[in-house]
Amino acid sequence: MTEKPLRFPRSIRLDESDVSVFESAAAPGEWAVSGAFAFSQLTPEDLQGKTRQAFAHGFLGLESFGRSTLVTVTDIDRESYEGIIDLLARHFVEHYGAPDMAAARPAAEEEAAFAASLCDHPINTLLAVSRELEDRGIVESFRVITPEGPKSHAKIWEIVEQESDPDDDALQNES
Repeated sequence: MTEKPLRFPRSIRLDESDVSVFESAAAPGEWAVSGAFAFSQLTPEDLQGKTRQAFAHGFLGLESFGRSTLVTVTDIDRESYEGIIDLLARHFVEHYGAPDMAAARPAAEEEAAFAASLCDHPINTLLAVSRELEDRGIVESFRVITPEGPKSHAKIWEIVEQESDPDDDALQNES
């Protein structure tokens, strides 16, 4: 019997808006989790400005611990998945008062398992999160972002950043 491939969310940026909307934006390609735990002690009064944006629409990147509006479904190997659990457990110890790694690990495992459960979609599927603070606590909903139109198209180009050539700038300024 073949084991089903493990999938996990990675942050993605379709434009630079995350840099403007969040206090700290996750870099494209970071493994990501929901990260709702980061808001568990906040009150409605605390949810203002960029904190409100992060709460309402941000996944948590696991390298920078910045936020990302969208994530994409990707494959992950078992070693990387276990690394995510260790990273999260360490984060819970260092930033959320868990007494030690052994105590933090179950919460980290739960967070990672929840993130993986969101990825029961084809590779490269985009996901978005929406959160609200209700009387019963934080309520999250996730949605799949589908391309507009009757069917998706094959990728026909790729945008690549290029260093500018001073001679090109001179030509552009002359016209």
